[in-house]
Amino acid sequence: MTLCRNCSTELNDFMTFGKMPIANAFLEKNQIKSEYFFELAPTFCPKCSLFQLKFQPDPNSLFHENYAFFANTSEKMQRHFEDLTKSVIEQFKLKKTDLIVEIGNNDGGMVKYFNDLGYSNHLGVDPSKNVCDFAKSLGVRVKNEFFNHETARDIKRDYGDVKVLFAANTLAHIADITSVFEGIDFLLSKDGLFITEDPYLLDLLKKTSYDQIYDEHVFIFSLTSIIKLCEKFDLEVFDVEKLKTAGGSLRYYIARRGQKIISPRVQMVLSEERSIDLFSEETFLRFKYNCEQSKNDLLTLLQAKSKNHKIASYGATSKTTTIFNYCGIDSSLIEFITDTTPNKQNKLSPGMHIPIYDYEYFLNNIPEYCFLGAWNHIDEILEKEKNMFSLSGQWLSHTPKPQVLDF
Repeated sequence: MTLCRNCSTELNDFMTFGKMPIANAFLEKNQIKSEYFFELAPTFCPKCSLFQLKFQPDPNSLFHENYAFFANTSEKMQRHFEDLTKSVIEQFKLKKTDLIVEIGNNDGGMVKYFNDLGYSNHLGVDPSKNVCDFAKSLGVRVKNEFFNHETARDIKRDYGDVKVLFAANTLAHIADITSVFEGIDFLLSKDGLFITEDPYLLDLLKKTSYDQIYDEHVFIFSLTSIIKLCEKFDLEVFDVEKLKTAGGSLRYYIARRGQKIISPRVQMVLSEERSIDLFSEETFLRFKYNCEQSKNDLLTLLQAKSKNHKIASYGATSKTTTIFNYCGIDSSLIEFITDTTPNKQNKLSPGMHIPIYDYEYFLNNIPEYCFLGAWNHIDEILEKEKNMFSLSGQWLSHTPKPQVLDF
């Protein structure tokens, strides 16, 4: 019996993706024999509605001194963070003396843009040393720790109450979610704000984007589940925004109960979640069926195209680790992966051991087909490749269904 990380209710199992390596553990040939695997099994809680992993590897094996993901590789995401920074300053009339903290700021995050705009009273909190060091080189003030209630106590002791607390694609990564919300509750000033965005469960189900499920994403949130988390504390969601980032996300605006007028958008999104019976067993069993169908269709597509054509993957992402291992896709179907992140290059993909090369190699070995491993950055990729790969090759994707894309 496995209990919910939030409310200790017995979780409902409905599927497993089988044995899976750590999604960002790109490896050398001599590391293959010692490669770590765990069972990737999503579950959901019938009481607090949290969609979560049954098992998660030790967080220290996921976030460390050689973390593979750097957010600055996506110009679109950097614009996204910069726009949010400016919007929050204007909308909530922030003063330059207000303390601004970001959970999981990676190699810069929102606090980098606050710092650029003269908001020096800021702090980023991230457990991975290499991205912290990079953020520090940009002038960002960083605390190299996991965020929890204990860390929040240290922050309040050293810096005081927080006016705005951010998290972007971070909250879903932290298994001890109760300690996180205890820390948020402890840190926020009376009129403080907590703004967080993460992949949205409704989008995952609609798009059969099962690649959102991997070791770091211990939770996939819905508005319903976030509201129930807030109910345990003196917090409430007063507004939401639907976003296209990360393949479909929801941004939550949270404040102390009674401090803000509740936007009509909150009730609209809740009604949508209820209308599709989001938390019924039938909904998740249908998702399981759709995943199995997607797997079979993608394998059929790749097997057909690889008979006479070269296929590469564009982006060595956490998402492709789930796709390739769940579907059994190795270098017999996808010859290589191209990625612009230096510490992924000249290594092997987790589990399936597909070689990863830099962009120059890709240009010198242009395939006939390219699988969109970073499909959530499709607009940015198509703009970059409109006069390169797209002139001669065709794109493949697995979502919303396996297909050759027609542009």
